[in-house]
Amino acid sequence: MKLKHSVSAAALLAMAAGACAQDMVVKIGHSGPLSGAQAFSGKDNENGARLAVEELNAKPITVGGKKIKFELISEDDQGDPKAGVSAAQKLADAGVKYVVGPYNSGVAIPASRIYNEAGALIAPVATNPKLTQQGYKNIFRINASDTQLGSKMALYAANELKVKNVAVIDDRTAFGQGLAEEFKKQARASGLQVAGHEYTTDKAVDFTSILTKLKSKNVQAVFFGGYAPQGAPMARQMKQLGVQAKLLGGDTICTAEMGKLGGDAVGDNVLCAQGGALLEKAASGPAFKAKFKKRFNAEPDVYASAYYDAVLMYAASMQKLNSIDPAKVGADISAGSYKGVSGTYAFDAKGDMKSSPVTIFNFKNGQPAAISSY
Repeated sequence: MKLKHSVSAAALLAMAAGACAQDMVVKIGHSGPLSGAQAFSGKDNENGARLAVEELNAKPITVGGKKIKFELISEDDQGDPKAGVSAAQKLADAGVKYVVGPYNSGVAIPASRIYNEAGALIAPVATNPKLTQQGYKNIFRINASDTQLGSKMALYAANELKVKNVAVIDDRTAFGQGLAEEFKKQARASGLQVAGHEYTTDKAVDFTSILTKLKSKNVQAVFFGGYAPQGAPMARQMKQLGVQAKLLGGDTICTAEMGKLGGDAVGDNVLCAQGGALLEKAASGPAFKAKFKKRFNAEPDVYASAYYDAVLMYAASMQKLNSIDPAKVGADISAGSYKGVSGTYAFDAKGDMKSSPVTIFNFKNGQPAAISSY
């Protein structure tokens, strides 16, 4: 009897091993800042991708008669161009053909060459227009570009805030510079006076001299091209110095981290522009938020839903085409559209979204609060 049971158990194990051998593994790469000041964003984005991978594996989907097992491989690019290129090479060497990220424009622009040469598709939220102006066919930006974010914030400042005299500060990153230039361009086109353009870094924490200079120019709004770890102390120092101007910015300060780090200096005086639809108003937004909260015991931040959508967009094309060939999947994504949690993803010839609504936020009780779509 024992021998019979042992033989049966061995047979079952062999069958299971055979079934597993029939599965095809598809690696999903993630590149983002998982350490340093921006780690909160990198981890949030990674979790969005992880949730999608786990849901796909729980179904699972079948391509070419074989079940697909998705495997998430996440690399810490530190938000640094050099580290980002190394992360891209590691993913390419691992045979990854589908990537979500990078998050930072300064990383995405040089890393995109590595991914292109490796025949890998990437779905970044990096917003600098230069990213999709390189002629690569493997890039699908899953967010509004700086052109949309910066210009819409300038239009809102002119038309709704009714300010006349503004200033610009950028952190000299590819993202910060690109965003600030787009704001400045539209501000001038809208008849605003740009009283000054100051420069800092993405490591700075003291903005006293810059803000003192701008205070003397009586600016009514300061647009900051940069990230929350600098935006929050900037808001605090504006309050300490008695600078009455509004602090404006892009998507990277539209985060709970901005409120957490800035405290009572961050309220309706801080406004930011974020691409995409509001999760609360999106058809499947509340359900996504609930799933995310249950899985990670945290609220999704700015781009978790976009990263989730990107993984499912890849998978939907694979299933539709009955192929995991990235060249075929890329062509399908370019030609079609995918309806996700954060909106409908349809891309132009460069890889930019054809239409990406922009929502303007301020802060209430330390949290971004939507006030208008623009």
